[in-house]
Parts: sequence; structure tokens; C-alpha cells
Amino acid sequence: MRCILVIPARLASTRLPEKLLRRVGGKSVLQHTYEAACAATITDEVVLAVDHDRLADEVSSFGGRWIMTQADCPSGTDRIAEVADTIDDAQVFINVQGDEPEIDPAIIDSVGQLLLDHPEADVATAAVPIRNLTQLDDPNCVKIAMAAEQGRAVYFSRASIPFRRDGIDEHTLKAEPPLHWHHLGLYAYRREFLRWFSTQPPSRLEQTEKLEQLRAIEAGKTILVARATTATPGIDTEQDLQAFAQRLESS
Repeated sequence: MRCILVIPARLASTRLPEKLLRRVGGKSVLQHTYEAACAATITDEVVLAVDHDRLADEVSSFGGRWIMTQADCPSGTDRIAEVADTIDDAQVFINVQGDEPEIDPAIIDSVGQLLLDHPEADVATAAVPIRNLTQLDDPNCVKIAMAAEQGRAVYFSRASIPFRRDGIDEHTLKAEPPLHWHHLGLYAYRREFLRWFSTQPPSRLEQTEKLEQLRAIEAGKTILVARATTATPGIDTEQDLQAFAQRLESS
């Protein structure tokens, strides 16, 4: 089964303008992400879904393959679906965000393999256990409520879910299997799912939480979750960029 890894790359970014073109250690953030993604072994090819000529030129400069997509794609998943329409011989598409220069290739392989091993699933993604209250209460940390035995996502939320009526303590946060999970923005999709997703309007819960994966949950699609050991930091702010530069320099 042919598997393509797609990195959606938008030129516009709010908190850190044109962050994918910012350079660290002589390479753009986008090139760092591309090289990390290329270390995954499950994919047959890595493609960058760009929305601007400047990004296309950058990809060409480091020898990557790019596909031009619409600038006004409503979501990253829609951008992946647009790429899938141009690649007829692939059945699975893995989505790695362009601002993840430290993405672990092993978790890319885990997510892809999870979908390949479970033909009943529509999507696979990843999560790490939440072990502190600050993260649990942070709305920027997207949480997953999971059916523990199957590893199936029941709901995604910015709220603290599942809500524990008896309260949260240190013992609860250290429980195995974990009760609380931090969702990572890494996905593997079947071609059929992408075709379906791109034809559906945003759902009510999706619009409420501003989480596109809820469109699939509301429709009864099956999303399985692979367990990751750590959440690698993305690049959203100048501080994130400088922290990445420091880690790169000391490695």
C-alpha cells in the first residue's frame, strides 16, 4: 500500500510572519521539517503542499518536491485532500505540519503503521500523556478522551476532558493507562476519508471548538491514536524559534 507524507506549508502566519522561511543554522524551518520527515521509513515519498511561489522556490532550493495548492484552503486536511487528488497511486497520506522541525520520525512511522494495521480505521493520529495540571487546564493544549482498550478517540476538546468528578491529584495524573491525553497534530488518512472530508461542511462541534477533527468524530468516523513518548515543540513565536536555534546549536 503506497504511503505519501505531505507537509502542508502556508506562507502566511499570524504570530511569527513567514515562519516557514525563517532560517536557523543555515536552513529554513521548512527544510528542517522536511529533512526530519524524510527520516521516517514508512513513507514512499515526501511532498510539500505549498500555497505561494516563494515557498515553492524554497522547496526547489533544497531538492524537495512541491505541489501548489489553493491559498484559501479552509484547513490543513483540505490541503492534504487537494494533494491526494493529484496523486492517484497512493492509498494513505500522512500529514506533518511544516513548523515541526524536530518531529520524531519514529512517531510518524507509528501513526502510519497504525492505520495500515487497522483497515477499519479512517484516520490515525498521536498523543502523549498529560502529567501536570497546568497543561491539562491550558486551552491551547488539545485533549483527547479515548476508549482505553481500543485506543480509539471518542472526543477532542480544548477543555479538560474527561472531567473527573472526584478531582485531579498527582496519583490520577500518573495513572497507567493514562486518563488524560495531549493530542499531537500528526495524522494518517485514507484516500477515501480525504475525499469525504473535503466535500463536507464544517460541523457544529468543529466550529465551536475550532478543531477540524471533530467533523470526523461527529460523522462517526474511526480515529485511532498512537502513543508518543514526548511532544516535540513546534514553531509559533519568535521565542520558539530562538529556543529551537539554541537546541540545534547545542546538539
